[in-house]
Amino acid sequence: MRNYPSTLLLPLAALSLASCGNQKKEETKRPNIIFMMTDDHTTQAMSCYGGNLIQTPNMDRIANEGIRFDNCYAVNALSGPSRACILTGKFSHENGFTDNASTFNGDQQTFPKLLQQAGYQTAIIGKWHLISEPQGFDHWSILSGQHEQGDYYDPDFWENGKHIVEKGYATDIITDKAIEFLEGRDKNKPFCMMYHQKAPHRNWMPAPRHLGIFNNTTFPEPANLFDDYEGRGRAAREQDMSIEHTLTNDWDLKLLTREEMLKDTTNRLYSVYKRMPVEVQDKWDSVYARRIAEYRKGDLKGKSLISWKYQQYMRDYLATVLAVDENIGRLLNYLEKIGELDNTIIVYTSDQGFFLGEHGWFDKRFMYEECQRMPLIIRYPKAIKAGSTSNAISMNVDFAPTFLDFAGVEIPSDIQGASLKPILTSEGKTPADWRKAAYYHYYEYPAEHSVKRHYGIRTQDFKLIHFYNDIDEWEMYDMKAAPREMNNVFGKPEYAEKQKELMQLLQDIQKQYKDTDPDEKEKVLFKGDRRLMKNR
Repeated sequence: MRNYPSTLLLPLAALSLASCGNQKKEETKRPNIIFMMTDDHTTQAMSCYGGNLIQTPNMDRIANEGIRFDNCYAVNALSGPSRACILTGKFSHENGFTDNASTFNGDQQTFPKLLQQAGYQTAIIGKWHLISEPQGFDHWSILSGQHEQGDYYDPDFWENGKHIVEKGYATDIITDKAIEFLEGRDKNKPFCMMYHQKAPHRNWMPAPRHLGIFNNTTFPEPANLFDDYEGRGRAAREQDMSIEHTLTNDWDLKLLTREEMLKDTTNRLYSVYKRMPVEVQDKWDSVYARRIAEYRKGDLKGKSLISWKYQQYMRDYLATVLAVDENIGRLLNYLEKIGELDNTIIVYTSDQGFFLGEHGWFDKRFMYEECQRMPLIIRYPKAIKAGSTSNAISMNVDFAPTFLDFAGVEIPSDIQGASLKPILTSEGKTPADWRKAAYYHYYEYPAEHSVKRHYGIRTQDFKLIHFYNDIDEWEMYDMKAAPREMNNVFGKPEYAEKQKELMQLLQDIQKQYKDTDPDEKEKVLFKGDRRLMKNR
């Protein structure tokens, strides 16, 4: 017979008092936070945003039971910089991580540190990509392979200071680790877990169960897949991120047989292929054999070849999203099982959007809509009405103050973002004094993909962009009249007054956010700036 503690013999009055105390504790219980973030997932590939490419039922559940933001924007659409902005609530020029060659200064203030100091148990699991040891976390397990990009198969992790290799598929493993953390956590503390997937980052390697799943699917092409960039400047023309020219036959399109890879084991595709178990390699070979045969017939040219490459890109990219959505479902089900689902603020986003053939491109970096715009859906039934939507202009620097606000932690005055709590608790309505524009500044040039340095603003109806550094060009788009951003109206007489208004707004916003030398003419360049490295 089990020996129960003697406290069960307390007088009835004492038990009643304890019950009242527990009830009060429950009423003041602070929310848990799970921040789900993927890498390069775009709203076009989410059915809750009206995308027609793929169904994402578990992401849709978060949106349907919470709120969907339709105008959330990255302030620097690149993996590392976006993550630094999210952690600090500050723009790149303030947190010091301007491009992927930078190293994050972990000594600075971040929202996990502030939550940890306020009694939260904190964790980061999955992709970190800030090239420094995580700080402010009670537990961390981050992808370490490929310079912290991580591998899809049998990935390497850096976990609480130790290097380990896990067997399996990264998207599943990261979820396993997240659930393991939740199972072993201190149940007397609220938790904040950053749950970061590698997928659907390049080179888009699906889980074994999804290999070939879209081989017989033909996806709709974007209307501007064959954009010729008429009326736009050098930035659009000189990029190196086109489906036609930049997608590689081996790494991206996977047009190598096993025999060919074994002849050149230095090939980058082989470096990740060899991480698969033999049975998965066999399935991989079978699935990609048809693709290789189609390509080697040699009858694909011009637009037909671009269309063919687009289909292969979509088949791989979207297949990796399937595993992400499945694992979100696993995590939601686990939270429901342990009774923490409704007491947890669940956020799903990506570090930025991504081009899925629009303008003939893949990748991100540009201030154009497909990659500047981020998915943002949030579930927390104690404060958010199910099925809400918002067109309030939000940015990823807003996430940190939002979490602090809900946790009852004072928001430091140097945080540049604004708490989204007033929007979340009012069914998505935009406060009267809310910002009029999102600010953007991209620094990584000259570098991979050759996207020019630029900055600008996005209002509800217009976008103004200045490309600088080795060029001096302006673009302006009427987003209501031409949402595909193919008609540059900068300098057109009929838009003169609007242009003047936007130019002034841009200057005001740069002053507000302390980006006082946006063209980098006087400011000391950050250590990661490639202009400091080109002569080395």
